[in-house]
Amino acid sequence: MDQTISWIATAATIVAASITASNLGSRITGYGFIVFTFGSIAWLAFGLLSGQPALVWTNAVLTFLNLFGIWRWLGRQTRIEEGGEAGARDSRDAQGENLFALSLLTKAPIQATDGRDLGRSVDAMAGCSSGKLQYLVVSEGGVAGVGETLRRLPWHHCHIEDDRVVAAVDAAGFRSLEQIEPDHWPGR
Repeated sequence: MDQTISWIATAATIVAASITASNLGSRITGYGFIVFTFGSIAWLAFGLLSGQPALVWTNAVLTFLNLFGIWRWLGRQTRIEEGGEAGARDSRDAQGENLFALSLLTKAPIQATDGRDLGRSVDAMAGCSSGKLQYLVVSEGGVAGVGETLRRLPWHHCHIEDDRVVAAVDAAGFRSLEQIEPDHWPGR
């Protein structure tokens, strides 16, 4: 029985770590914490059955932390993201400029005006006084950050459509944009 529980705990922990490390959004991360909770409860049970008090106490604390993670990602963060989405939606019906949540610039797909995928926005740089966006940092290629190329996409080439950034460059023009290092972005 205790060996079965330890394998369930192992599988749940591996799956949960994969889900949360993937950073696929607040809901998916929250689901990862649900799986982590099952894993920590299984490890706690295994610790009780096998007489390992350190494992019991560690996983009692981890269960509490996982429940906090569920609240944080499926509760609070999801509501905040929904608030941004609602504000953007409501702005379409209001007078003045349409709005978008700035958090979009850390995850939005980048498309050329012809609809071709160019990459994914990972961050943006803006002026401290003006708040004006200067450029996006766009990840192209690679898997989970390994082998990716980062490019500086000037904001004046961009606009927001729904949940994506549309860039007024084609694929060749995008690939000719300045490549930047992950740890050293241009100051202008």
